Amino acid sequence: MEFIRTRIETQVMSLTGLSLGQLDLENPKGDPGLFGPQAICWQVHADFSSMLIGGISALMLQCLHPLALAGVWDHSTFRQDMLGRLRRTGQFIAGTTFGSTQDANWLIEKVRTIHLQVTGTGPDGRPYAASDPDLLTWVHVAEVSSFLAAHLRYRNPHLSGAAQDTYYNEVAIIAERLGAQNVPRSRQAISDYLEAMRPQLLCDERSQEVLRLLLNAPAPSALAKPFGSLMMKAGIELLPVWASGLFGVRQTPMQRRLIRASIARSAPLLRWAMRDGSVHRAHRRMGLAYD
Repeated sequence: MEFIRTRIETQVMSLTGLSLGQLDLENPKGDPGLFGPQAICWQVHADFSSMLIGGISALMLQCLHPLALAGVWDHSTFRQDMLGRLRRTGQFIAGTTFGSTQDANWLIEKVRTIHLQVTGTGPDGRPYAASDPDLLTWVHVAEVSSFLAAHLRYRNPHLSGAAQDTYYNEVAIIAERLGAQNVPRSRQAISDYLEAMRPQLLCDERSQEVLRLLLNAPAPSALAKPFGSLMMKAGIELLPVWASGLFGVRQTPMQRRLIRASIARSAPLLRWAMRDGSVHRAHRRMGLAYD
């Protein structure tokens, strides 16, 4: 049984930002980082399964914005290195959530510097810049709304409305430090923002290519491939109905139930296997046990 547990954890860890080896989440001792263990974002960002599902859904949602997609399309290697993109994104989320203050600040400045180099012209002739405050807000909202939706569906459906608002208020700090403006900080503000953004969104050939790449994304091993496929389907299923409609994706009620039931069976196995993830290391830095 220990062999199976270790094998699963090794496979999962290979997908996370920890595999890049640049963060020491266990030091310096007692440093709470930007949030600390009492923060709601420590709860929401702790579960690998829901965060992976939310991340897949967020990427699809982000790619419905032509200029956000243009920046990724022109300046990222995600089409050739999907797992690398996953690890780098995971490193940023884990480091800014669970890392020391120094590491969190380093990651934010690193991304700000990269954003300054990401400029160009979209397919419709409009200029874009990754440092554009409006684009940063869009990317942030697509991301955190997807993380929270996945958490509510697959980890803690009983998280209170007040706690959900607190989550949005907490993580807005990261978006603002990256340069975003007018960042929504509550469930209602997020809902209003997404509704207001819908006229700007569309699904073109590039968006469809991202969907195709996700559905055919490589797995770290043959053992992980069925799980990866399930995660992709769950990410699509998590999308707002209007967003999946733009992609032309149709999942029957039976398919949706099967996806959710399959995640409900597999996620506890991953939680059992994971003993040295970001949240575990951060709790050890704070001298706390993690259940």
